[in-house]
Amino acid sequence: MIRIMIDYTLTELFIDLGSQSSQKQSLSEETCRNYLGGRGLAAWMLGKVPTVNALDAEAPLILSIGALTGSRIPASGRAAISAFSPLTNTVCSCSVGGGLAIKMKKAGIDLIRIQGRAKKPLVVKIDDGAVHFEEFLAPDETLLSEIFSALRHSDYSVAAIGRSAYQGCLYSSIMVDSTFASGRGGLGMVMGSKNLRALAIRGNAPIHAFDPKLEERSRRDIIRLFDASPAIMGRSGIKNYGTGTLVDLIASRRMMPTANFRRTYFDDYRAFSACRIRDAYSPRHYACQGCPIGCKQKAGDEIPEYETLSHFGALNENADLASIIEANRICNQAGFDTISAAASIACLAEIREEKYQGRALVNMVSQIAEVKGIGELLQLGSDRLGRELGAPEASMSVKSLEMPAYDPRGAYGMALAYCTSTRGGCHLRAYPISHEILRKPVATDRFSFSGKARIIKIAEDLNAVIDSIGACKFAFFGASLEEYAKGFAAITGLDYDAQDLLQIGDKIYCLERYINMLRGFRAEDDMLPDRFFAEAGTHGAGIEIPPLDKDAFIETLRRYYAIRGCATDGTFSSERIREFAPC
Repeated sequence: MIRIMIDYTLTELFIDLGSQSSQKQSLSEETCRNYLGGRGLAAWMLGKVPTVNALDAEAPLILSIGALTGSRIPASGRAAISAFSPLTNTVCSCSVGGGLAIKMKKAGIDLIRIQGRAKKPLVVKIDDGAVHFEEFLAPDETLLSEIFSALRHSDYSVAAIGRSAYQGCLYSSIMVDSTFASGRGGLGMVMGSKNLRALAIRGNAPIHAFDPKLEERSRRDIIRLFDASPAIMGRSGIKNYGTGTLVDLIASRRMMPTANFRRTYFDDYRAFSACRIRDAYSPRHYACQGCPIGCKQKAGDEIPEYETLSHFGALNENADLASIIEANRICNQAGFDTISAAASIACLAEIREEKYQGRALVNMVSQIAEVKGIGELLQLGSDRLGRELGAPEASMSVKSLEMPAYDPRGAYGMALAYCTSTRGGCHLRAYPISHEILRKPVATDRFSFSGKARIIKIAEDLNAVIDSIGACKFAFFGASLEEYAKGFAAITGLDYDAQDLLQIGDKIYCLERYINMLRGFRAEDDMLPDRFFAEAGTHGAGIEIPPLDKDAFIETLRRYYAIRGCATDGTFSSERIREFAPC
């Protein structure tokens, strides 16, 4: 049973761009306890207007942080940016690093809710809670690097959009502090539809823990677990190689999406492996504020993350590392999602029976950024592209969101997680790769659906908590929710243990699924493209990658619904809804 020791209230800053006004208020203690903060609190707010069109003036854009933000608990500097997705029509929340979360905390703000539409392009500056509206005077084609250079002074953290957000790209991003992306689902287009080009924030208020001694003990426990984790701090871990260390691992498991998921192995994957990047570029590592992992890499240009390396590489049959880095740079400068861009290009390549490699790939990415030639269609995402060209089966997406760089035929939990994800084909709502491939916290058989329904449900609840308290998912390759629950108690004074937090995670996840249900989604939307049930992957090295057994998948999905508390059609009863929905 949850025992409340102190009041737990969070501060909302409401910004109306139409009237250029703002208002601060404290959210109710009951709401804060029930939804924690971050992604959970955003879901509660989106649940109050569940059917509004993503690009309506009154559709909220929400930036929110967790209770751990700004504390000494490691890897807890994440913010959540949330809205309804113009690409998928789902509820959409993205966890993003950089300095944004800590600047919000120091400004005394836990959540920023932005509504309305400005008459002219604006920059909103928040200085210790005071809000200022300034006209954005730069040309439309201004690069994001120039916007950040102009605004990231005097200790501001900046969230900004590039040209793609107001040129019609349905997967445009919100970029934070130049290189951190709120990338999936097109939330940049939501920001652009409000005529808001950038938000800059700074603050100087001190941050205090309820119990500093417990905070320090929790910090030490988590750091020890990080140090003992091969996936984080090991010789081939993220600390030393960044997320690109996954290239060799996923390729060796014969589950690297290749040629638009027609194959699961790319012969030339070493061309963009972590070792190749280190040898060719000697990148320096850097981290979000307060994080000891340092997963980000830079060598002049930003070094792409694993998903980008794999999709601009194997998915497009491209072994030219320089072109992958250049494609990533263009995406970041124009502000759009690398996963959806690469997948849309691969979809086009299959339809046209062509390959886009090296400079041809870069040219395709440039056409998206400049809305030239086929770029006008590519910026709509693979689902709309495939339908427009008469080949909808070529889109490798779930709920119109392109799947990332883990072939579901090589990890059956991942297959289920893609379909039950509340924002579409996403690996981060559950991330079963941790136990199916990295073997953490416990190993599971990646070629079996046995037990996966319950495992995915628990993982979804866990990740809802992680995104709501402000932590990074990489931290959980070493530590567990037990350690972070102690940190949460140290910061807030709330006597919540891991099970208490998981119960709240269930509430958050069910609320997101219910919102999608109100937006028209049903069980038939929780399904993979037919390819994965009809075509085998790439066999070799003693590994066979057969097609998924569709009957077994559907049975596992039904078990998931039962465990989640859904009806057989994936919807919720009125009694179940009362357990998690806001009044």
